Amino acid sequence: MEYNLESMYGLQDEVAVITGGSGSIGAEAGLNLASLGAKVVLLGRNEDKLQTIQKKFQKSGIKIAIDTVDILDKNSVQAAMKNVADTYGKIDILINSAGASHLEDAVDFSEEKWDLIMGVNVKGMFLSCQAAGKYFLEQKKGRIVNVSSVRGLQGRARDMAYAPSKGAVNQLTKSLAIEWAPHNICVNAIAPTFTVTDINREDLKNKEYHDWVISRIPKRRFCELHYLVGPIAFLCSPCMEFVTGQILYIDGAWSVA
Repeated sequence: MEYNLESMYGLQDEVAVITGGSGSIGAEAGLNLASLGAKVVLLGRNEDKLQTIQKKFQKSGIKIAIDTVDILDKNSVQAAMKNVADTYGKIDILINSAGASHLEDAVDFSEEKWDLIMGVNVKGMFLSCQAAGKYFLEQKKGRIVNVSSVRGLQGRARDMAYAPSKGAVNQLTKSLAIEWAPHNICVNAIAPTFTVTDINREDLKNKEYHDWVISRIPKRRFCELHYLVGPIAFLCSPCMEFVTGQILYIDGAWSVA
């Protein structure tokens, strides 16, 4: 078989589903996968935000589809995936970018916050993988990219749910990769360091916290959303056929410092 870079990296007519589609990472990933030829469906719970993103893309000449979903509800997730498969005839790519976070002292940490964060970050991701995985197994083909974090490797004070949830994301990624490898389904994750998104924007306005984060990253700057796009596109592309079960740290050397 003859290979060229265009065929190895292109996503022409691939159908990509992105959870957390109204969030910063999900929207950015959707925009860029669409620019590579993919048919993109953004899933999220906030229809107004999804419509705003859709209109913004349309002004740039990029068409995407949107659908609302409750990723904590198995029936809702399965219905959303079925709608995509019925519309396009297949699902090729799943990007799980929905996420939640909360910082609080351990002895006071809210049970509601724990349940929400573990639910969105782990249960919702599993339900999405499970629902899309049924189509991948039928097709004998699929790509999953989960959004993890450096927190999946390193803990942090007052981070009693987000860090554990990202550790679970890493293990979920590896377990699915092992089970589905024989079926030509690749499951990987990206693990960014602090990236300015809707989740942490307010936290980073605190000068002490801001300066600590910068001092901890050897590159001495925050990760930008566009730094995540290339790795996500790579993990979705044909060229990564033999790459699965990997956690790709996009962290300016945070994890090795």
